Amino acid sequence: MAPRSRSETLLVTKVHDGVAARQPDDLIVEEPMTVQLDGTTVSTTMRTPGNDYELAVGFCFTDGLLAGAPVLGVRYCANGSAVGSEFNVVTVETGGRAPAPRVRLGNTTSSCGLCGNDAIDELCEWLQPLPATAPISLDVLQAVPDIVRNGQGLFDSTGAVHAAAAFTATGEILLTREDVGRHNAVDKVVGRLLLDGTLPATGLGLFVSGRASFELVQKAWAAGFSTLVAVSAPTALAVHTARRAGLVLAGFARHDRLNIYSPERLAT
Repeated sequence: MAPRSRSETLLVTKVHDGVAARQPDDLIVEEPMTVQLDGTTVSTTMRTPGNDYELAVGFCFTDGLLAGAPVLGVRYCANGSAVGSEFNVVTVETGGRAPAPRVRLGNTTSSCGLCGNDAIDELCEWLQPLPATAPISLDVLQAVPDIVRNGQGLFDSTGAVHAAAAFTATGEILLTREDVGRHNAVDKVVGRLLLDGTLPATGLGLFVSGRASFELVQKAWAAGFSTLVAVSAPTALAVHTARRAGLVLAGFARHDRLNIYSPERLAT
């Protein structure tokens, strides 16, 4: 199967120093993708095409839909051809081992992974506090944003996508995923780790290029990451959830500064 186009070049009017000119511009592609679990639709999300299997698997895992069931297969479309659905329907298959899936009350957008979901506690009730691990040094946490930035090719060409990355305690970037949606980028990372058999991500860190909302903390917790680092601020609910999980949560990460929101105090 040929790679899906992730950006589209259009002619736009660019104004610089008061001079207008028609020039080509690369714009990120945003398309709906329906996620099915054992043939039942569980969500539709706006995403950037690419790594769709990872996204579907990661979503089903972090949303608790798999409930420990193994992923036996992933494919485009369930009732017809992949071409017929324009590669915008992905089915995760467990052979019926996963519980009958619940359906979200509304569609997922590229900006909010929990739109229409009125059961926030339900997303955390199946999770246990994370095991204690050796802390990742503050120097590494401050350096990670710049390291990940070097691998954000889609952002370089369009300026319109978020990134998520898994990294080690020494700052080695294990994988990076980009998407128009923050939560999609995280699900793609989690899905890749699950398909590779490397979950839980104990001792690893998760980087996100935007704010740290509740949903991103919950996904990091579900995947077993020990640390979540964001370049922007967390929400109050994200901080409370991270403290409940035993997850280290850092925000406003820069090469020269960092805010630690969870735990409440750093050990000295």
